[in-house]
Amino acid sequence: MKLLHLLMAIVTVGVTLPASAAEPIIIKFSHVAAESAPKGKAAAYFKKRAEELSNGKVKVEVYPNSTLYKDKEEIEALQIGAVQMLAPSLAKFGPLGLKEFEAFDLPYIFDTREALHKVTKGPVGAQLLRKLEPKGIVGLAYWDNGFKHLSNSTPIKSPADLKGKKMRIQSSKVLEEEMRALGAIPQVMAFSEVYQALQTGVVDGTENPHSNLYTQKMHEVQKYLTLTGHGYLGYAVIANKAFWDGLPSDVRSALEKAMSDTTDYANEISNRENELALEAVRTSGKTEIYNPTALELAAFKKSLAPVHKKMESRIGKETLEAIYSATGSDPSKL
Repeated sequence: MKLLHLLMAIVTVGVTLPASAAEPIIIKFSHVAAESAPKGKAAAYFKKRAEELSNGKVKVEVYPNSTLYKDKEEIEALQIGAVQMLAPSLAKFGPLGLKEFEAFDLPYIFDTREALHKVTKGPVGAQLLRKLEPKGIVGLAYWDNGFKHLSNSTPIKSPADLKGKKMRIQSSKVLEEEMRALGAIPQVMAFSEVYQALQTGVVDGTENPHSNLYTQKMHEVQKYLTLTGHGYLGYAVIANKAFWDGLPSDVRSALEKAMSDTTDYANEISNRENELALEAVRTSGKTEIYNPTALELAAFKKSLAPVHKKMESRIGKETLEAIYSATGSDPSKL
């Protein structure tokens, strides 16, 4: 099977690069979000900018909504060259052995978007992206989705309300520990399967930014949404390293500029789209939205603070201290 994958990769790379100057370089960009979600819009914007700035030397084919690969398949597809670009959530890198990226999953590690960007736009974020290279991956940028909130089939006003609830999470040891700290039962599940699982009661609830909840229509099968803002969901835009390194320098420069422009766009629209999605959920009347009091939020933070210390040996104390230093906050001391 590995030999077959290798042969597929050789064939794919061989047809990706142009046979002549007249033929555009094809970039297959796969992702699991809806076209209307912030990531979907950002991928479409990158396609537009890449094709413009390369003067037609590049053609970007965007495949949204898991039409090519699901969560568990997409990174392997990138590594073997079946696709050239992805924008997976940061939790996806833990299973690759890059556990430092799981710091982004820690509860309340970023108080604000400004604190977050001190990491993703600073030296700590750049250092983490460089760790992808031995895996055959080039890290190009971080794109925001937003801060996560808890949805459920019953009201959630305190950690005690989550006791025994089956909560869908991404594959992440940190997120597993987070849910256990709240008394919930973590259920790892592919993003494309969540709506049906909520609809049928396989899981009771989940955690998402508003844009994911709305564009995947999860609000139609979740009666309650609590605005906890307890975690961050973001993406790393990545490319197959052999493909990226093999690009003509002028094309690579054009793509780097396109990515820079798109990252600014992506991070701006994610904030706006989440605000619009929350209002759309509210207007739908299908989900009751609860805004916790300061005391109720403090209870969530206190329950989740120990997760930082429990995950320190897994993520690495040096990585955590670098993030705390960049943001000026240490949630483990709450």
